[in-house]
Amino acid sequence: MKTLWRQTRSFPPAARLLMANQFAINLAFYMLMPYLAAHLSGSLGLAAWAVGLVLGVRNFSQQGMFLIGGTLADRFGYKAPIMAGCLLRTLGFGLLGWVDNLPALIAASAATGFAGALFNPAVRAYLAAEAGTRRVDAFATFNVYYQAGMLLGPLVGLALLAADFRLVCTVAAAIFAVLTLLQARALPARRSQTADSTPDTVLAQWRTVVANRPFLLFATAMTGSYVLTFQVYLALPLAAARALGAKGTWATSGLFVVSAAVSVLGQLRLTGWAKQRWDPAQALVRGLAVMGLAFLPLVLTPPGATLAMVAALVAAVTLLAVGSAVAYPFEMDTVVRLSGNQLVATHYGLYNTISGVGITLGNLAVGALWGVAQRHDAPWPAWCVLTAVGLGCAASVAWLARNGRLAVRAEPQLASV
Repeated sequence: MKTLWRQTRSFPPAARLLMANQFAINLAFYMLMPYLAAHLSGSLGLAAWAVGLVLGVRNFSQQGMFLIGGTLADRFGYKAPIMAGCLLRTLGFGLLGWVDNLPALIAASAATGFAGALFNPAVRAYLAAEAGTRRVDAFATFNVYYQAGMLLGPLVGLALLAADFRLVCTVAAAIFAVLTLLQARALPARRSQTADSTPDTVLAQWRTVVANRPFLLFATAMTGSYVLTFQVYLALPLAAARALGAKGTWATSGLFVVSAAVSVLGQLRLTGWAKQRWDPAQALVRGLAVMGLAFLPLVLTPPGATLAMVAALVAAVTLLAVGSAVAYPFEMDTVVRLSGNQLVATHYGLYNTISGVGITLGNLAVGALWGVAQRHDAPWPAWCVLTAVGLGCAASVAWLARNGRLAVRAEPQLASV
């Protein structure tokens, strides 16, 4: 904790506020969202298709709108989208606890999703602006706060859920309301110096980003890493349920805790260790390779060996978290470098949208593979494919670096407004 505190204090006040904001954002989000499906199907009695629709609208309105959020941040500055996103999530979370008809629930879910699309690209672009040449360290520290919110959120939500789901929603909405006020008072307005040269139209702005071929190649190469990370929510819980039956739910909760705890406790050490030994491209390649190799213990675990499967699941989650922790700060820094520090938020927005599409397609493929595995009582092909995805991502990034596609571009300085 002392190391984290010293590292946090070494950044400007605005960067520290963004880190604290992200902790609170994830705390509020994860104290509510893990329990929303049960509330919709249980307390409100919605059909399964309706529950899926509400959750799907939230995901689409976030993943599909990241580009919009990033575009607005580059055109109007970073502060306004961050505040608007927090305010919108205040309203959305408040509604989720107090409405019981499907149209209102869909509207609330859409609001919470679009809120994330507004503040996520703006926060990352703002943090990159504040950190300057220390972007890698800033994103490493940022990820500690991000993961800490994910770790504590479900625990706080579970405690509040003992009273009432409405209390969970009210507290989550209150956190976002406080964040909105805090940022209005304490977060300085900030935009890139290139904001004055932003293309006149949104379409021209998008064409500028889409024309950045090295960035698009990098975003495509990294998409598989997000598919791998998402398996903490999909394939690994399915494997836990297959091995442990009813106890699989508890095992899944434990996997979440292990994943977040590894990131919280190890992120700064792993980043410092990687910086001393590797350049950014090498750190990315090695982190992606570890993420792919995380699924090998599951390939090697014999069917029916329950204890061995539990150990393999823990090993997989740990390696996924370690690989992601190594890669993440360098990944975020690479996006800024490939943008040349121009239209940074728009680049982040498109990057997240590409990743979201990849996650959707990847999960469809993993789900299909898992169905085949279940019918033949042989899950190893799914784990082999996921390993190949990770190693393929690592090879793709290595190829980009070797061919000069990840070379540093000239970066203009940033200015307050």
